[in-house]
This record gives sequence, structure tokens and C-alpha cells, in this order.
Amino acid sequence: MCGIVGLYCKSPELEPQLGAHLSAMLVQMDERGPDSAGVAVYRDPAPDGWSKLTLYCADPSYDWGSLGLEVTSERARHAVVLAEGDAGEAEAQIRRDHPELRVMSAGRVIEIYKEVGRPRAFAEEFALTDFQGTHGLGHTRMATESRVTTEGSHPFSTGNDLCLVHNGSLSNHNRLRAYLRREGMEFQTENDTEVAAAYLTWRLREGASLEQALEGCLDDLDGFYTFLVGTADGFAVLRDPIACKPAVLAETDDWVAMASEYRAIAVLPGASDARIWEPEPSVVYAWEKVPA
Repeated sequence: MCGIVGLYCKSPELEPQLGAHLSAMLVQMDERGPDSAGVAVYRDPAPDGWSKLTLYCADPSYDWGSLGLEVTSERARHAVVLAEGDAGEAEAQIRRDHPELRVMSAGRVIEIYKEVGRPRAFAEEFALTDFQGTHGLGHTRMATESRVTTEGSHPFSTGNDLCLVHNGSLSNHNRLRAYLRREGMEFQTENDTEVAAAYLTWRLREGASLEQALEGCLDDLDGFYTFLVGTADGFAVLRDPIACKPAVLAETDDWVAMASEYRAIAVLPGASDARIWEPEPSVVYAWEKVPA
């Protein structure tokens, strides 16, 4: 079943409360996904010439200082580190030299945290209410096609500052995974959502815009899905042509929100005055920051 939430701050005044609002939304999706929970938060850009990585280790006593990188934060077996140079190169080096670690995300602004357990416990363990940022995505999982593990939880990130959360099931993910591997994409789990995320990364690498990459999903992905995709500048929503998985969008002068059910949007300030609608099937909806 799974639950999806997303919040994009149109007003900078809302950014200090991003974590509090995202946490309240996520908890509303508890019954839709009791197996695990996770968030992607976009905040605190890495300095020019540097990249930011979120790392995970199953060993709670892991010495993050042994990496020789600047550790900016540690939360519940996750650490955010800064590395000089390209994010892709830094991620490849971590994977090569530290097989005990999992790279959850890489880029300039994205941070991903996820863990097995109910959403409320996740929000408390990671002190989600303390987060500030421009936008964030959340997911609560009810597993249907792969094991319940931290690594198998959402969001999935397979490209710099790009992530995906998904409600639904893909029937051709094994065949598509094999094709994408031949195209140079790497996979860390057997989860179908990681394949969808890798598909978007591959399409973007081949020169497609995000809208074109998402429209390509309609032809190349078989199954049922509601996608919420995070980028450095905002997020986008897509439902499959049948649109059997629920989704609600809402917008005010201060924010844009997306959720699997309206009750997750109802906790936001000004929700009663928001424009609310159900996204149409096969239509890409996107919001992003406008360069100053």
C-alpha cells in the first residue's frame, strides 16, 4: 500500500519549519506503511567545489572519523559528510574503499535518512522536527516485493540530488534492471523502486529533461505507480495511466504539498484555504525554484 508525502516551501519563512511539517505529514501515513519510513530533505548546500553524501552503516559504533572526511552530522547510523570534488566520483570511491557502508544519497543539497520501523518512531529517532530546508519527501512502506530492510526502504537515490518515492508495484523491473546494468547503472537492492529511480537517472544522463524522463516511464515501466521525484530545485509527481494508486495535491501562496491521502495535508498551516486536486493520470506535475 505505502504512503507518500512531500512538501515544497514556496515561502522562505516556512523553511525553518520544514522538518516539523514533514514529520506531521509522515505520521499521518502510519497505517499505510508500518514496515519502514524514510525522508529526503534538501538543505545546507555544500560549498562550491564540494559534494555532500549521506552514508549508512549497520554497525551503530562505526567510527565516521576514520573516513578522513568532514562529518557535518550523525543521526541513528547515518552520517552526512563533505567530500571535495564531484559527487559521483566521491560516491564511487566510498563504494570501492568502504564496502561496509551504503551511500544513501550524493549531491550538493540532498540528505536521505531511512530505517525499519513505524513512521512515528522514525521521526522521533531522527529528530525530524529539527530539520530546516527548502523541500522534503517522505515515505512509509508496506513491503510487497522485497525484504524489509533499511537499504530497501524509500527514498531511493541513483543520481546527484535526485530521489524517488513510490507507491505501487512494477512488473517489468527485473528486465529493466538488466537493461540498465548494461547501460552502466549500478544497483544495491532488489527493490523495484530503485529500478525506477535508476531509469530516471539514465534518461537524464542521456539528455532528457526531467519531464521527458517521467513521460518515458509511461512507455517503459509496466505496473501501477504514483511517483514523487525530488530534485535539487523542487519535486515532480506522476501517476500511471490507470492511476489506481491514490494521490492528492494542494497549493497555497506559501507551499505545495503532495500526499497519498488528504489527512496528511490537513495538518499543514493554511490547508483549509489551499487549492486541492487529484493529479490526473499520465500527467507530469512539477514545481521548482526560480533562479534569482
